[in-house]
Amino acid sequence: MLRQLQADDERFKPVEFREGLNLIVADARGNSSSTDTRNGSGKSSLLEIIHFLLGARFERRRSFLAKEVLREITFELQLDWPGLDRQPLTVRRSPSRPSEIIVHPDVSGRPTLAPVERKMPLGEWQRLIEKDLFSMPSDATSISGRAMLSQYIRRIRSNSFNEPIRTAPQQSLSEASTNISYLLGLDWRLSGKYRDLAARESTRRQLSSAVKDPVWGKIVGRSSELRGKITDVQQRVNEIESQIAEFRVVPEYERLQTRADEIDNQIRKMRNEDVVDRRNLLDLESAAAEVSDPDINYLSTVYESLGVSLPAAVVRRYDEVRDFHTSVVRNRRAYLEQETTAIRARLNAREAERVQLGEEQARLMRTLNEGGALDALTAMQQSLAGERAELESLRNRFKAASTLEASASEIKAERARVENQMRADLLERDRIIDEISVRFRNYALRLYGPGRSAYLVIEPTSSYLRLAPHIDSKDSRGIGNMVMFCFDLTVAVTAYRGHRGPDFLVHDSHLFDGVDERQVGRALELAREVTEEEGMQYVATLNSDDLAKTDAAGFRLEDSVIPPHLTDEYENGGLFGFRFT
Repeated sequence: MLRQLQADDERFKPVEFREGLNLIVADARGNSSSTDTRNGSGKSSLLEIIHFLLGARFERRRSFLAKEVLREITFELQLDWPGLDRQPLTVRRSPSRPSEIIVHPDVSGRPTLAPVERKMPLGEWQRLIEKDLFSMPSDATSISGRAMLSQYIRRIRSNSFNEPIRTAPQQSLSEASTNISYLLGLDWRLSGKYRDLAARESTRRQLSSAVKDPVWGKIVGRSSELRGKITDVQQRVNEIESQIAEFRVVPEYERLQTRADEIDNQIRKMRNEDVVDRRNLLDLESAAAEVSDPDINYLSTVYESLGVSLPAAVVRRYDEVRDFHTSVVRNRRAYLEQETTAIRARLNAREAERVQLGEEQARLMRTLNEGGALDALTAMQQSLAGERAELESLRNRFKAASTLEASASEIKAERARVENQMRADLLERDRIIDEISVRFRNYALRLYGPGRSAYLVIEPTSSYLRLAPHIDSKDSRGIGNMVMFCFDLTVAVTAYRGHRGPDFLVHDSHLFDGVDERQVGRALELAREVTEEEGMQYVATLNSDDLAKTDAAGFRLEDSVIPPHLTDEYENGGLFGFRFT
């Protein structure tokens, strides 16, 4: 329940709430004429401040709290909170720091030694409201605690009084019905599928309009082509990821790479030298084979056949020549053998050195192949980022193309499936639906008696779960507001019993505009009885003349009026204690 609303500006009139029925009344005083409204008293502002403290987004261009005279005020709300049995939760927020919420004690679930206050961002506060006040599961994406709070605290600024189901004109029926499905204990996840289908249909229509653009094919393309590109890019991403996972940064990578290049050059040089030496070796071996001792014995045979006898001196001279030639041949052969041996030695030495260099090169290459330099790893990571970005772009294009290519008949078929599933689910929840319908009917009968037909329709359609409260009447405006009253009370009681919603309900005085004073009195009496029976709280702002009319009609509600008593006096009659524009 709400306990207290106050501010750190001493002119602000604090509001003390209590259990059951709470009426905040505004009088017309001073120089007010019969045509004056009580807009300056602060009744609607009261609801805006409560919304502000309960996590509403702060819109500087639209919120009256953005006015310069209010920006530095810190507002404070005390309310009961699940898990806090002996003390209320205090939440503070200022328009000057709208993204900062201060709660005391800390109810975020963090372990603390003492009940201390906690500053938290707006998003965390909204999630706490959803978790603790509405018991929403953490994976809920199709329902919103803030949207449901707008059902509990309707605001005139949001045009919340136009119809019972939606709390804002821009809210879709599928979204509104999904939130109410949760509060009523229906299958809100199934109802949420309507939202998904509505989003698909909206996207399909937008893309169908965009397809007329001549550059569409270049921007998006066809899903069949994009599917193949996605597979190709995904393979490249997998390969790079695998390389990075196996990559090992090698210290002094550049030095090792340089040494490996030097060894490769040395080996190449030695192979070139081997080619030259082997060619020379062949020449030497060929030359050695052609070297032979001189044969001059044929001269003696020739002269003898001619009958010529050579003198001893001549024979001795031939012997000397033969010895000389034999010496030359021997020296030639020794030289060739020496050169051949030297070349073979060089070939063998280079072969041994080449083997040693080859082993060193193999070790270096293994090291280099197993890892790489840091800049190589960085380059691979950059390449991976680029491929991932390309993959994400292709997937988005594929999704757009697939959505566009999906025919309206496919979406229509899916809508039919969801409708059938919802219809089957409602049959299984027939007892729950009967209880809700009976509760709404009983509330309506309390206001109008048994002479009017009152019922609540809950049925699936192809677009959303239809929730249609109805009370027969010719007075469309007044009866419409009371339909909304009975529906809100039905939803609040049902959700509270199922531990899916808070124990308070707040209505602005605009709800009672155009409503007969007897129905206003009966509605407030009903709210008092229901909240006392259920252990809940109902807060309503009311104009003093409306309260006087209900009193004249026999409804005694003065004991439910709580301070402050607001007026439209210019200086200090309103909620804030001063007038501002």
